[in-house]
Amino acid sequence: MKNINPTKTISWKNLQNHKKEIKKITLHHLFKQDVNRFKNFSINFENNILFDYSKNIINKNTIKFLIGLAKETNCINAINALFYGKKINVTEQRSVLHIATRTNNFLLKNTKIHNNINFILQKIKNISDDIISKKWKGYTNKKIKNIINIGIGGSELGPLMVTESLKSYKNKLNLFFLSNIDSDQLVEIIKKIKLEESLFIIVSKTFTTQETITNALSIKKWFMKNVITNINKNLILLKHFIAVTNNINAAINFGINKNNILPLLSEIGGRFSLWSSVGLSISLSIGFYNFKKLLKGANKMDNHFFYTPINNNIPIIMALISIWYSNFWNTETEAIIPYSYNMRFFPQYLQQLCMESNGKSIDRNGNKIKYQTSPIIWGNIGTNGQHSFFQMLHQGTKLIPCDFIASVNNLNNSFKEHHNQLISNFIAQTKTLAFGNTNNKDILQENIYKYCFGNHPSNSIFLRKINPYNLGSLISYYEHKIFIQGVILNIFSFDQWGVELGKKVANILLNDISQEIKEINKYDSSTNGLINFYKSFS
Repeated sequence: MKNINPTKTISWKNLQNHKKEIKKITLHHLFKQDVNRFKNFSINFENNILFDYSKNIINKNTIKFLIGLAKETNCINAINALFYGKKINVTEQRSVLHIATRTNNFLLKNTKIHNNINFILQKIKNISDDIISKKWKGYTNKKIKNIINIGIGGSELGPLMVTESLKSYKNKLNLFFLSNIDSDQLVEIIKKIKLEESLFIIVSKTFTTQETITNALSIKKWFMKNVITNINKNLILLKHFIAVTNNINAAINFGINKNNILPLLSEIGGRFSLWSSVGLSISLSIGFYNFKKLLKGANKMDNHFFYTPINNNIPIIMALISIWYSNFWNTETEAIIPYSYNMRFFPQYLQQLCMESNGKSIDRNGNKIKYQTSPIIWGNIGTNGQHSFFQMLHQGTKLIPCDFIASVNNLNNSFKEHHNQLISNFIAQTKTLAFGNTNNKDILQENIYKYCFGNHPSNSIFLRKINPYNLGSLISYYEHKIFIQGVILNIFSFDQWGVELGKKVANILLNDISQEIKEINKYDSSTNGLINFYKSFS
């Protein structure tokens, strides 16, 4: 990929000048000027997902200049580099291969990697089939009823979001996620399960993640303490523990049977890993058939992303619009608002996907960045959000672009009136944010505090149904959108050195916190004070 400072391009300067003109125009006038605006600024993906971006402060010139920016920053070459397996994760000298996990026709000509991926998929299928069919039993010959996924970050957020979003496809297995090192979460899970009916999946790429390994060791100790005496401990580990990792030897040293280890490719980053062996908990929850549907839907969006010209390419268009707001309208955040209770973890999932990928301040040339990179991602489900933060969206001083996500068909095909009300709220919010009540002059005269100026931008993403296939396409769309943002903004989207530094410092401080020394005074006064306060009362 070429390293191009976007602010040095002709298109960037065109956009700066264009902003001065379009800021004088409201969404109300943009719609009035173009009766076909919805048709001109929306894309129907496979008749499964409608992407409506017409309620953005853009016109045809905006799109023309934004597409020019994508061309000047060589987005097409970057897409080719991603799909052909070039080492675009430069700081770690790796290819980026999450796309390879969801297709047999990946452009990467590497038989070894393809065979590895197929081997992992077969292993996921075998384990899922054995657990769901009750063929796999615990050490006391009882059926497995509880699945506990032990992992943090991408090892939890993706599988948690998918399994909750697809809850209507869930089988009878109880699924728990143990991520936080706070023992309260561990205790809560232990209270709800019987160990002889439980399977623990330890998910850690390095098998050294502090939170994950601490939790796994505590679970293992608790398990061994409570088993029936005279039982072979290797049998217990064989029947009740699985590892998903790139560090096979560390998992074996932990006590995991080699046959219970699912490899995780080093070229697949945690926040992009739900399609890989990390997705075992997804397959266990919804079945391997539906897991494959998830992969197939993602692959369909991959193909759209790779083959579709820029002007109709959904991830590219949406990435450009996001950059338009953050760098030319000085917006700082984007709100993700799914009108689906089951998708309540989607904003949290996108927080990591976007902010860990593009939360960077050094460009690919090693220079300090003087423009905006990742927006702050936040949100909540509708209609709950309408009764908390929507007041600020409508009448506050911040301009906050929003993604509204909804499904045409209710997941359980019941309570139709509830769903009608949900969708009416979904559409009403996008309309009200865009147009306010500025046409009603009586309100302005009656009570100025009721006045909503409108001109707040949003995208509406309308799925026909929240099923594995469509969810796969939706997630893949956001992955590619974030990748394109990173390409245009000239940053490396596939490392996370800030996270790594935090882990390193925590391990250093842990040594001081654990020692018997009464007072610590070797750090800054705040760090010393916090450590000493903890030690004085713990």
